[in-house]
Amino acid sequence: MSITEKNLNIGPLNWYYREIEPSNSAQNPPVVLLHGLPAHSFIWLETMPLLAEYGYRALAPDWIGFGLSSKPSLKEFAYTPLAFINALQGFLEQLEIKEFSLVVQGFLASVGVQLALRHPELIHRLVILNSPLVTSATLPWMMRQWGLPLLGEMLTQDPLLVDRTLEKGSGFVISDSRLASYRQPFLKSSAAGRSLTATLRNLQLSASMEEIETGLARFTKPTLLLWGAEDPWLLSEPIRDLVKNPAIRLSLLREAKHYPQEHWLKELAPTLINFLG
Repeated sequence: MSITEKNLNIGPLNWYYREIEPSNSAQNPPVVLLHGLPAHSFIWLETMPLLAEYGYRALAPDWIGFGLSSKPSLKEFAYTPLAFINALQGFLEQLEIKEFSLVVQGFLASVGVQLALRHPELIHRLVILNSPLVTSATLPWMMRQWGLPLLGEMLTQDPLLVDRTLEKGSGFVISDSRLASYRQPFLKSSAAGRSLTATLRNLQLSASMEEIETGLARFTKPTLLLWGAEDPWLLSEPIRDLVKNPAIRLSLLREAKHYPQEHWLKELAPTLINFLG
C-alpha cells in the first residue's frame, strides 16, 4: 500500500491531494483528513497507511491556498469559511464521495466541522483532534499576527514561521526533513504567505464557533473528540460540556499537545481505528 499524489481541477482551482487505497476489499466508507494551520496534507502522511491497513481508503487534500493546491488571489477566492466549505463540497462531489468519515485537526480544519453540521447526510463518523469548537476559543497570538496589516505580510513570507508554529504547538523538536516538507510551499512562492494572511483575515472565528458549539449540541452522528490534553492553545476544559450530547465521546491524550498526529500517533491510533469501525 502506497500513498499516491493526485491533482483535481475544478474550474480555475486545482486541488492537490494524497490518497491511499486498502489492500483488502472491505466496504468501509472512505476517510477524509483535513489539516489545520500552517500545515498541509503532509501532516497525515503517517496516519494514512494505518487507515489503509485496517481497510479504509483515505484522502488528505491540501486546502485551497495551502500546500500544493491553487493559491488564488482574494479576487478569485474569498478565503472565508463559506468559500472553503463550498470548495470542499465541490471536491467531494467531483470525486463522487457521498458518505465518508471526517477527521479534522487544527485552526481552519474547523471548517470541515461546519460542513458536517450543515450536511450530516454526508457523514458516517466525525473525529475531531484539537480544533476550535467553542465560543471561548481564540487564535493564539503567533497566528493572529499573520493577519495584521503590514506585519502579517512580512511574517508570512518567512518560511521559518512553520518551524516555530509546529514546534510550539506540538512541544517537540521536529526533524529537519519533516520541517523541509512543511516549509516547501513557502519556499516555492510568495503566494503561500499571501494565502495564509488572507485566511487569517477572513476566518470569522467568532461566528464560526457560535455555529459549531450550537450545532454540536444537537449533532446526531457518532463523534469522537480525540484531544491532546496539554494543548497550549485549545484547552480541554471548555469542550467537556460537548459530551452532554450522547453522540459525542471525549478521549484525552494526557501528554499530547496541539498536533497529536505529529508525535502521538501510536497512542491515538487504537482509539481512532476502533471508533471508525
